[in-house]
Amino acid sequence: MPKLDTWRILMSELYQLPDSWEWKKLGDITKTTSGGTPYRNNKSYWGGNIAWLKSGELNDGYICNVEECITEYGVSNSSAKLLTKGVLLVAMYGATVGRLGILGINATTNQAICAILNDKKIFNNFYMFYYLLSIRTKMIDDSCGGAQPNLSQTYIKNLDIPVPPLAEQKRIVRKLDALFERIDKAIALLQKNIDAADNFMNSVLNDVFSNLEQNYGTQPILDCINIGASAGYKPRLIDGKVPFIGMSDIDDKSGINTRYILEDYEKVSKGKVKFEKNAVLVGKITPCTQNNKTTIVPAEIDGGFATTEVYALHSKENMYPFYLNYFMRSKKVNDYLVSTMVGATGRQRVPSESIRTLNIAIPPMFIQEKLVLYFDNISAQIEQVKSAQQQKMQNLLDLKSSILDQAFHGKL
Repeated sequence: MPKLDTWRILMSELYQLPDSWEWKKLGDITKTTSGGTPYRNNKSYWGGNIAWLKSGELNDGYICNVEECITEYGVSNSSAKLLTKGVLLVAMYGATVGRLGILGINATTNQAICAILNDKKIFNNFYMFYYLLSIRTKMIDDSCGGAQPNLSQTYIKNLDIPVPPLAEQKRIVRKLDALFERIDKAIALLQKNIDAADNFMNSVLNDVFSNLEQNYGTQPILDCINIGASAGYKPRLIDGKVPFIGMSDIDDKSGINTRYILEDYEKVSKGKVKFEKNAVLVGKITPCTQNNKTTIVPAEIDGGFATTEVYALHSKENMYPFYLNYFMRSKKVNDYLVSTMVGATGRQRVPSESIRTLNIAIPPMFIQEKLVLYFDNISAQIEQVKSAQQQKMQNLLDLKSSILDQAFHGKL
């Protein structure tokens, strides 16, 4: 018999269901399994015609394409199992924990994915998909506590599922499909508006820097910057600690709203990237470079340390730091840096030579300052537009959550 407090928690989670519905443990109505990864160094296991899915490829929808394939030898010599089209998948750990997918093809998976097999045909796969989507926040919360988020198969099999008759499940799925199709179309339109705003800023930067090149020519960027902090430079402490900027702190939207935290000097002074006041930090690793993780450091701090996965660029007397920031954030420069990345898939980096060989137009300082004011004004207007669109998107996402909640309380 569970303790009273535990019992109250259980009863609050297992709310009253309509007649003909009942609560079932997921493991009582179906089987689950996970996959595996064939030995990477054995080439005979890879490059076959059997789809092999990683948890990072789950997309909360149909899975019809994969990045890698394995051979029959790879399947027979690993824990990978061939799953059939229609199987429901759940990411069990890592950054994608709780993400869902339904196979649109026959495929194998890695060990980070739980497959819900629906072998007893008691539930509709899409009904189960929608229910797990409705409790994903809880699953993610429950996954925390270890070194990385983790959901075990045991946890998934112990999930309580509200199970109506199969005909009712299908009715609910049809209703959700119809409602979500309309909501998703509205969300896609809002995202299109956000993308258009970003593209407008890109076109402004491209036009301005192209005109500057025509009017002033270009010079090697090393004529106006140094890469890395000066020898012997020591950041100014704040309350006995030093500012530190991690990759997650870097503002990839406008490049001017980056955060920082205060750390013990000894903790970050070794092995991290040191920067001076008004440095421009440029992300150099996948996917941070592709996401334009480039920023000027907050104006109120006089130096600090940053993640090792950035270059710290420091302006010389002929370069206005904020002008440099906009130049490095321009699509032309970002596309170039991405095109020069080297290294293994998923861990590619921008070599320092790609920065060193850049050329930049260097107009007089007063023109650089005026252009920055112009860019700032446009950027602020664009962020206002994007913020309004994002709020509307969030309202629609909240509506989806509300609809899901109604559906599994028998009120849809």
